[in-house]
Amino acid sequence: MFFYQLIRIFAAIMENSIAKKPRLEWLDALRGFTMILVVAFHTIQGFGLEMKTSSSMQFLVMFRMPLFFFVSGFLAYKAGLMWNFGTLGSLLAKKIRVQTVPTIVFFLFGAAILGSKQFGPTIMEWLERPTKGGYWFTIVLLYMFIIYYLFCFLESWLQKHFPRIPSWLPITILFLISMACYDTCYQPRYFDWALGRKGSPNEFMNYSSFGQLFIYFPFFLYGNIVRRYWDKAQEVMDSKWFYPTIICLVIYAWFDYQKWHWLRMAWAIIPLTMARFILLTMVFMYFRHYQQYFTQRTAIGASLQYIGRRTLDIYLIHFLFLPNLPTVGSFFNTYRHNFVLDTSLSVFLALLVIGFSIITSNILRISPFFKKWLFGRV
Repeated sequence: MFFYQLIRIFAAIMENSIAKKPRLEWLDALRGFTMILVVAFHTIQGFGLEMKTSSSMQFLVMFRMPLFFFVSGFLAYKAGLMWNFGTLGSLLAKKIRVQTVPTIVFFLFGAAILGSKQFGPTIMEWLERPTKGGYWFTIVLLYMFIIYYLFCFLESWLQKHFPRIPSWLPITILFLISMACYDTCYQPRYFDWALGRKGSPNEFMNYSSFGQLFIYFPFFLYGNIVRRYWDKAQEVMDSKWFYPTIICLVIYAWFDYQKWHWLRMAWAIIPLTMARFILLTMVFMYFRHYQQYFTQRTAIGASLQYIGRRTLDIYLIHFLFLPNLPTVGSFFNTYRHNFVLDTSLSVFLALLVIGFSIITSNILRISPFFKKWLFGRV
């Protein structure tokens, strides 16, 4: 509770910057919750734990980033927007500015502070990796928005000139294409950019981070589809059969991916994919179902919403404050699979990291120049 109150104080300091237009408060809270999961996962990595040792990491890695991209896709849909060259150009220009300038600045700053080598070699080492020293997310999200905005422009043109085409068909085709690209990442036998491929790395895929685009774009589109057909999606979520069904499916998917391995070779990706989609859906349903607890009138709701509205700031800054605690990793390696301790400690430290990130962001935002160019605010 102390950390919720602390973040509420930060929210009070910045209350004039909070958007006045109506929003889905629980969705902002969900985005804040997802940001906590992301920072907690990075905190666990600072313990020096392996994936199989950390029970918390095994769970978080299944859905934390898919959920983040799902929410981004959900919010990307703009009903009633008139798509023309002016709209397309304006949205692309704004998104490119907001995503690229802060990423470049913090990428260079992070390389100078966090790199194990000198500045130049560290930059080259990070550029050669698809994760870009951790700053891959904003790059890949920009790719997604560019593809999505171009798709929306084409979709609008098709609806205008070919009105008989069902409205659901273009987005369905794009989703199926994205799933096909997603599947290639897990088929090293057939595709040289696949995860787990043996041999020399694919330099183009590493430098461009296209592999991350292929892996996470389906979740962005999934969130977008849910928003497009929100009324129907809510009917499905509220039906009596839906939640029990996905609970049974995710239990099977989890155990098969982690323990049983009944599906092998080209089919082994199915349980992981099912678990990712279902787990993020369950978290989404939880926040929607209990949305009265995630409003501005509750401590938890106000805190999570504030974090949710500052995700770009936190993501860019938090790498500078991540702890390096190999002794904690040694403890968990000795006393394995303690989910409560593992998760509690990582979330506790994640909240500290988020708090320092918000303070740093607020200091930088005093300058209108930094506020605009580092965090995309005017």
